[in-house]
Amino acid sequence: MKQAVHFGAGNIGRGFIGALFSQSGYHVTFVDIAEQIINQLNEEKQYRVKLATDKQESILIENVSGLNNLKQEDEVVETIKKADFLTTAIGPNILPRIAPLIAKGLAARVEENRDKLYVIACENQISATDLLKGYILEHLDDETKEKVLTRVEFLNSAVDRIVPIQNNQGSLDVLVEPYHEWVVETKEEIPLIEGMIIVPELAPFIERKLFTVNTGHAVIAYFGYLANKETIDQTLADVDIYNQVKATLNETGAYLIKQYHLDPEEHQKYIEKIIKRFENTHLHDGVTRVGRSPLRKLGPEDRLVRPALQAQKAGLSYGNLAKAIAAALLFDYKDDEDAVKLQSMMNEHGVSYVLQQVCGLDESSELVRESIRHYEELKG
Repeated sequence: MKQAVHFGAGNIGRGFIGALFSQSGYHVTFVDIAEQIINQLNEEKQYRVKLATDKQESILIENVSGLNNLKQEDEVVETIKKADFLTTAIGPNILPRIAPLIAKGLAARVEENRDKLYVIACENQISATDLLKGYILEHLDDETKEKVLTRVEFLNSAVDRIVPIQNNQGSLDVLVEPYHEWVVETKEEIPLIEGMIIVPELAPFIERKLFTVNTGHAVIAYFGYLANKETIDQTLADVDIYNQVKATLNETGAYLIKQYHLDPEEHQKYIEKIIKRFENTHLHDGVTRVGRSPLRKLGPEDRLVRPALQAQKAGLSYGNLAKAIAAALLFDYKDDEDAVKLQSMMNEHGVSYVLQQVCGLDESSELVRESIRHYEELKG
């Protein structure tokens, strides 16, 4: 049986990428440090992916197992040696931590196996696979590096599926929205995986997704949090917030249309489709889950700051994006480590400092002034 090794046995790994490999006839080995999930995968060897629809359809996912990368390093290396695909869905910040083990696996593999291995980081990050590749190569000597670069294809991708926090009481089953998109950039022919779309250039797809889905989701979460809403769908039922989200996505849309020559009418339909997905009441997706990790989400290359900067450079409107940045600065959810750090920075150094240090903005820029103005208004 064809083999896929997937780092990250969480809800996205099981409910999206791992599920597609299983449906495509692969045995999927999930690698994670979550011992309970790994043990369950090895005991049960299957789980269900449940769709958040009125009918609540479900798909049985079989041919799965798990390895604990803290305790079973040798077994992980052996699995990498035989795999056809190696994928991740663990969060961009964890990629440097798993790179040494992947490097060890690739070094062993290229000595014994001349078949191509396809490595794809399925993260919400532009060029995530390029980042992972860089981390891996740091752990290889020149000779091994050369062999790896000949026999391993590192492919960037864009992924899109909403997977809320689960209320599954220890079950492996995962609730997901019906919609999913997995776009992979390559000009080569690669083995066909169900649900994977191959494109020669990823940039338009990843930016369209990041600056519509991720930006929209974040805007709903941060304004929803300020309005004491519990879930994403409840937040969108608030007309003022709905209009705020729409206005923000029109700003990111104007940049995307100009940058990638998108059809304006088609892109408007895409925005409407995305908002419809957010309104799915079956997901019960919490604003605190979507808003978590504000330091990362306020980064210079991420969903709020990058489109605002790009719009500013292109001479386009960015006022609503500045307001969304301000709302993110006010995310003070005490159970989120990132949010606590952000508020500590704000209290110690002030808004202008955070906009420079976290967002990478020039303190004299109009975007900084606009963001501070909105921050003061929202703070009231």
